[in-house]
Amino acid sequence: MDGMRAATIAAAATLALALTPSARAVPPRCASTVVRYVAGSGAGTSYQNPAAALGEPARFTGVGIEPGAVTPFRPAFMPGEIVSVGRGGELVLAFDAPVIDDPANPFGIDLIIYGNAFCSDLSYPSGTAGFTYAEGGTIELSDDGVTWSLVPGAAADGGLPTLGWLDTGPYSTTVGIDPTDCATPVDPQVTADSLLGLSWPEVVAAYGTGAGGTRIDLASAGLASARFVRVRVASTAASVPEVDAVVAVRPIAPIGDLNNDGRVNGADLGTMLGAWGPCNACAADLDDDGIVGGADLGQLLGGWS
Repeated sequence: MDGMRAATIAAAATLALALTPSARAVPPRCASTVVRYVAGSGAGTSYQNPAAALGEPARFTGVGIEPGAVTPFRPAFMPGEIVSVGRGGELVLAFDAPVIDDPANPFGIDLIIYGNAFCSDLSYPSGTAGFTYAEGGTIELSDDGVTWSLVPGAAADGGLPTLGWLDTGPYSTTVGIDPTDCATPVDPQVTADSLLGLSWPEVVAAYGTGAGGTRIDLASAGLASARFVRVRVASTAASVPEVDAVVAVRPIAPIGDLNNDGRVNGADLGTMLGAWGPCNACAADLDDDGIVGGADLGQLLGGWS
């Protein structure tokens, strides 16, 4: 493994440690409303339900046909999981509340769009990443649904293929136990090109706890916030993209934020005192020594906000 691969995998592991189990349990904030959908030409007849792009990305696909976990080698492909945006078409989705440009987010990423890009397998069925098949689609963002800003260099059906689980194989036919976090971005140094030649364990390690997708920093579009996301496809486009989900990035909770409200205060202190003493993998055990005690209290007070 070369130095760059080792560094990116190490960064992913560091982020995974920063995201506590309690933080990962918080449901992701996903686009919740379809504002407009024009199928365009070439969109599959069975894939013209724009509501398929609401909620979390699919983790299991092919039920009734060829069931399997969603991995970079087996993308979501069923109607109801993805929506197709054909040539000349567009999809506009909205969040209930604006997504904020927050430099404190992991890697400064604020938004993730999931399509159904996938990798070829250089050593089928062992899962060695080859060329990534992606189908494009420009991305525009807006705070008011009227004035739009292009996200430069980003493709809706591109970025990293979706990884649904951390504990399945590349072609598992059952769900895993340990899901990835679709609201956590993979390190931007990990690209489709950098996956080339990685073995299955290396691919999973490079994702950290993230699920892949196209990672967007709102600042790249010159925006401080955005509530609306628009995917457009040129009438002359070579390919027709699919969209699975649009997810706001979950901020890393401060150490001691036991209720994941972004602050460390009396509510968290009360939770810690209620768990005082021996415990088994409880959130208040900040140093993971099996006991909620003075050392944990010191960490909580150190992050008090």
